[in-house]
Amino acid sequence: MSQGKLLGLTREERPAFWATFTGWGLDGMDYMIYTLVLTMLLKAFHLTSGQGGIIGSTTLFVSALGGILAGTISDRIGRVKTLAFAIIMYSVFTALSGIAASYPELLVFRALEGLGFGGEWAVGAVLISETVASHKRGKVLGFVQGSWALGWGVAVVLSMIISSVAPANLVWRLMFIVGIIPAVLVFFIMRRVKEPDAWKKVESRRARVGVSFWKIFKLSILRRTVFASLLAVGVQSGYYAIFTWLPTYLKTDRHLSIMSSSSYLFVVIIGSFLGYVLSGYVNDWIGRRATFAIYAVFSGLIVISYTHFQISNSTMMILGFPLGFFASGIFSGFGPFLSELFPTEIRGAGQGFVYNFGRGVAAFAPAAVGFLGSRYGLAGGISIFGPAAYVLCLISLLFLPETRGTDLTVLVSEQDIVG
Repeated sequence: MSQGKLLGLTREERPAFWATFTGWGLDGMDYMIYTLVLTMLLKAFHLTSGQGGIIGSTTLFVSALGGILAGTISDRIGRVKTLAFAIIMYSVFTALSGIAASYPELLVFRALEGLGFGGEWAVGAVLISETVASHKRGKVLGFVQGSWALGWGVAVVLSMIISSVAPANLVWRLMFIVGIIPAVLVFFIMRRVKEPDAWKKVESRRARVGVSFWKIFKLSILRRTVFASLLAVGVQSGYYAIFTWLPTYLKTDRHLSIMSSSSYLFVVIIGSFLGYVLSGYVNDWIGRRATFAIYAVFSGLIVISYTHFQISNSTMMILGFPLGFFASGIFSGFGPFLSELFPTEIRGAGQGFVYNFGRGVAAFAPAAVGFLGSRYGLAGGISIFGPAAYVLCLISLLFLPETRGTDLTVLVSEQDIVG
């Protein structure tokens, strides 16, 4: 059974689903390639772990700017064109990273890749949220979010294949160059995907009163903007502190071979995919706030168990499944929740800012873990960030409303908010 039929998608909804599902999955592939070749980059450019962390943090920090810009632009010119441009950006600059001749060059290419990386999610999540009916928004976005795990899995498979056939000094270059593949998706997007009705319905109003990014900070909506941003900081700080360094941790601290670490990563990836998908259903079942809370609590507990206690590699393999399930699955709530928090005229700007403000702050987590790892070990750095980040999530949820069931096509009382 296809995912389209499983989710009950209509003919009009399917192109948007496949565009966002594939785009986010390939975005995941491109980003996770960096985490898989990080050890090789440290050796190739004679870098410290702190410098390696700076590259990861720079990508995430610039991606925050990319998400904010893309979200705001999509409110003006439409979701589809902006999504296509974002995919081209992250594809081209991932490929260019493969020909970098120096650390500064690589840093620049990874920063520019971040613009598209951040923009893709900001626009794609709004596009699919506005396209599908409210009663299935959570589960659909859960599947879309789950494509990140599939992209991560593709990256691991590519790493295994390329590592077995290419000279060691060329593996990381070939991995990056493969990142050009997502650009092909743009042709599908421009031909098949249509602008959502919710965006079209406010087009006349948009032309009359204009669109301003600053409206997300109006007093009537400021509370939502602030606490949703803090929620995004918590979730993403926990995630990037763990997963940016996970392959390196497996090799340097656990001394696993490429095949052993790949097997372990597949356990995490399977857990991540199921976590993403099931979280979408849970979001529609018990609501956005309760789902975030449950996933945050278990994510924090697993990180503590994973890094703070001396456990065997076999036990760590078992814990990899719930680690992926909860730490990744928590993200599925962002698509529906943020779309439902903001009215149509400023939905792209609001969702783009909130999620990517969180990403921008969380961008410091990989660098911080890298520098702490130089002194206390990677496990120590990860265990500092993880639990604290998830506590921040729980605090933020206390100040946000439940939005499950919101119909985005009739959110026009927004004149009180954006008028």
